[in-house]
Amino acid sequence: MKRIPPKKTPSKKSARPNRKKGKTIPYSKMVFFGLGLLLVLFLLGTLYHYRNGLLYYFGFSNGTSTTELSPEERKIQDIRIFEVLSRHDTKLVGFDVSEYQGKIEWDKINKIEDEFPLSFVFIRATAGNDRPDSRFEENWKKAKEHFFIRGAYHYYRPNENSIEQAEHFIKTVDLRKGDLPPVLDIEKLPKNQSIDSLKVGLRRWLKRVEKHYKVKPIIYSGESYYTDFLKDEFEDYPFWIANYNFFVDSMKKDWLFWQFTEKAQIYGIKGLVDVNVFNGNKEDLKALTLKK
Repeated sequence: MKRIPPKKTPSKKSARPNRKKGKTIPYSKMVFFGLGLLLVLFLLGTLYHYRNGLLYYFGFSNGTSTTELSPEERKIQDIRIFEVLSRHDTKLVGFDVSEYQGKIEWDKINKIEDEFPLSFVFIRATAGNDRPDSRFEENWKKAKEHFFIRGAYHYYRPNENSIEQAEHFIKTVDLRKGDLPPVLDIEKLPKNQSIDSLKVGLRRWLKRVEKHYKVKPIIYSGESYYTDFLKDEFEDYPFWIANYNFFVDSMKKDWLFWQFTEKAQIYGIKGLVDVNVFNGNKEDLKALTLKK
């Protein structure tokens, strides 16, 4: 007799409920979200940091532009300029010019951003051992006539004789009582000499000019150049530092002057202008000037 195999009964499913596994956020999305959050916080912080400049621009600025900058670039520069100057409202503001600004209407120069008075001006006198600025004499005379405290600067060429450059400046510039000390503008690195040789030449220029005018000159340079090559060996000289970084809005204690922008607008001057903050008040600036 053939035996019939027993039917297989289906296995019972576990009585425990089938819990779905929780979904996990991919790591890449977490990173993206974190970066997005940081960007938002950064933008909010920037807006708050430059709130004075933003309020000024959107509330009071006439929004004029120049051929050198687009309207968007002009807006950014105006915001930063206003912000920096408002943070230094107890200090004096000035500008510097050369032949590149063309003919200047000195009688129209008064304030920057319609609010901050301009008190002093640096004027380029010479470059190298043979190059006088073509508008120095005119600018030098007009600055005095319009009651600006004036200073003259020399653009130093590293590959030319330093004493010849000093004599060229001395021959060109007649400093008077009330003028600022002479300025040595050094921005370039030498092509055919060492840094040590450059420093010797700079020292020779400074000593010769100081002997003639009986006052210690000021050294102008960019902050990185100053930090890398000048700060230690020329610490006995006052410094005028250029730094245009958008996120630098306060001058350092060891800076006598700070050139914080090269893209300002000043009524009476065509094109873009360098603007400077003096690390002191009116009495401090007068004390810096020549006494005889």
